Amino acid sequence: MSTSAASTSRSTGEFGWEGHLKGSAAYRRILAGLALAGVATFAQLYSTQAVLPLMANELHITAAEAALTISFATVGLAATVLPWSFVADRIGRVRAMTIGIAAATVLGLLVPMAPAFPLVLALRALEGMALGGIPAIAIAYLNEEVNKGHAALAAGSYVAGTTLGGLAGRLLAGPVGELWGWRAATLAVSLLATLSAALFLLLVPQPRRFTPSSAGGLRGAMRTLVGHSSNPRLVALYVQAFLLMGGFVAVYNYLGFRLHAEPFGLPATVVSLIFLAYLSGTLSSRWGAGLSMRFGRRTVLLVGIATMTAGLGLTLWDNLAAILVGLVIFTGGFFAAHSIGAGWTGTIATSGRAQAASLYNLSYYLGSSIIGWAGGLAFQAFGWNALAWTVIALCCTTAVITAVVHRPPERRVAVVGSSL
Repeated sequence: MSTSAASTSRSTGEFGWEGHLKGSAAYRRILAGLALAGVATFAQLYSTQAVLPLMANELHITAAEAALTISFATVGLAATVLPWSFVADRIGRVRAMTIGIAAATVLGLLVPMAPAFPLVLALRALEGMALGGIPAIAIAYLNEEVNKGHAALAAGSYVAGTTLGGLAGRLLAGPVGELWGWRAATLAVSLLATLSAALFLLLVPQPRRFTPSSAGGLRGAMRTLVGHSSNPRLVALYVQAFLLMGGFVAVYNYLGFRLHAEPFGLPATVVSLIFLAYLSGTLSSRWGAGLSMRFGRRTVLLVGIATMTAGLGLTLWDNLAAILVGLVIFTGGFFAAHSIGAGWTGTIATSGRAQAASLYNLSYYLGSSIIGWAGGLAFQAFGWNALAWTVIALCCTTAVITAVVHRPPERRVAVVGSSL
């Protein structure tokens, strides 16, 4: 009986079934389950960001050194996204995500118990390595299990869920850290991630389209990666991920230090509220995905980058209201652009989708690690304006690359046409 059912399911997946439709119970369970995976992943990944000033004061380290707790985690994630994608091809998307999220949760609970800063960094790196099994695999899972006509919207919904995950962790860490220190803050976030991971396991449906791939060996893996790395449209998305994510993390890493110091002098609990700006990203990632179906991905991507630049320009003023409004605009623009880039990789790549998404995430988190940390050097040496202008330059560079590489093909046959 079970063999027959499995055979029928596989046959349906290969020949007749076109994926879960928007509005179906399975579609809602996929989005809810992956949103919870986003909470477990991104709350843990950035669990120290809201308490970086507290950590720097307690451990007597610089702002850039405190930010290494973010960079080590994202480097660990970047280092393992590709290996995780090949594991997922063999054992299944859901099983790979389950192993990764469980290991990360255990490691996250150990971080606040670490007696010395070097051990904190080591555990954060291992935590990031475990989390490498989530972001790229989630996008590959979506592209396989959701109807193609709704895949862009589903990817936008997933990114919206990740913003809520990051926001929840930061909002929890700020007040807890103010009362009991950064260790209590990271412990509270890890407990939240544990609950979210358990709910993810209960909700996410088993895959219907997945079939294990043959090993292929190192040669097969290299062929897949070289193929993706030689596709100009994919490479442009990888550059976008590196530059925009790096600038985004740099802004959030060091804006807290600016607001904590004079002339603002805000306490850590109040500073943590800047992460409420993530709510604009929750909305814009869904809006961006929806608008891309009407106006094309290229157009929405460029508008998102322009919005980031405009918002960041407002933060150049020494005015708290302007800074906060600018941060909301900047964040909304970033997540609109990111939702387009993350979902587009699975559409451009006709094979090896998990690897295509993994290369995107590799670039994304390398940007977070390298630029997110290096921005602190500019901030410490020359102040906030130097950091802001640097990120604006990264946005402008990304916009030019996007405009040149993702030219709408309709221009060759018609004067009027929508971009893809």
